[in-house]
Amino acid sequence: MNINHGKYAWMVKIGEKGQFVIPKDARDLFDLQPGNEILVLGDEKRGLAILPKEMQQEYMKRIFSEIEE
Repeated sequence: MNINHGKYAWMVKIGEKGQFVIPKDARDLFDLQPGNEILVLGDEKRGLAILPKEMQQEYMKRIFSEIEE
């Protein structure tokens, strides 16, 4: 679901084993293929973020610089 100018949201259900399927539209948009690695970040107040492996370093720098400020 396109929310606003490149911002998207999808609803998924979590199965009994804690797994969920990334919607096909999202997999296509972010070119996620079987076997790709993703990084899942969690913050008790802000929730979860899922990043493709290629974006990990960039986002980790941004996240930790915000934490230090």
